[in-house]
Amino acid sequence: MNRFGDLAPPPDAEPPQSAAKASSEIHHSHRDVTGGWLRPTVFGMMDGLVSNFALIAGVSGAHASRHAVIVAGVAGLVGGAFSMATGEFVSVQSQNESVRAEVEVERRELRHNFAAEVEELAQTYVERGVEPKLAAEVARQLSADPRQALAIHAREELGVDPDDLPSPLVAALSSLASFTVGAFIPLLPYVLGAGSVAISAVLSLAALFLAGALTARFTVRGWVFSGARQLAVGVLAAAVTYGVGELFGATVG
Repeated sequence: MNRFGDLAPPPDAEPPQSAAKASSEIHHSHRDVTGGWLRPTVFGMMDGLVSNFALIAGVSGAHASRHAVIVAGVAGLVGGAFSMATGEFVSVQSQNESVRAEVEVERRELRHNFAAEVEELAQTYVERGVEPKLAAEVARQLSADPRQALAIHAREELGVDPDDLPSPLVAALSSLASFTVGAFIPLLPYVLGAGSVAISAVLSLAALFLAGALTARFTVRGWVFSGARQLAVGVLAAAVTYGVGELFGATVG
């Protein structure tokens, strides 16, 4: 048994060729946890759906006319979509600028304190269980190419890949489009002629569950749990705003 205990192969393990074949047939995949366009798309749609459903429910609760509900819904859609887009752009851009600033620190350190940086990298591998002599040799070889050395130090010390940063524009456009789609769902029945919030609520509740189920893509939760959780949050938001609308409408009336 080696230092990894149960990870050591049993005495009757398959020959290397068979093991390699088996490992090629049994493969696992990971969820997207790096962001990109998928995360802002899913969460943008969910935000648009919840916020505009709640807004429309609140205005309907105040017994506003169909025209007033449509105007409020369109305003919520446009304002929310551009708010989400600009927020995502600034957030991702600021994060990238922060990462680049830290990478530049590493670049300077590699240029002026190369030996110390190589030793630091070797120590990182030692802490992960590599023998000191081997760790020093691995760090030396990996640091031979300045570009590769910078990328490795950025990944090991900062946890980022400087050549694979998310695009602010992609995140912004994804949020803009998805928020628009989500926010339009509760508004659609009114655009088609509905005069009450009931049809909008049914459509929105179904979309809320679907949006929540999609978030299971980023978590270890099941799609039923994620869908039900998002449904509950959306219902709560809509119920509160509808109640406020009822109260406000009664007070003003």
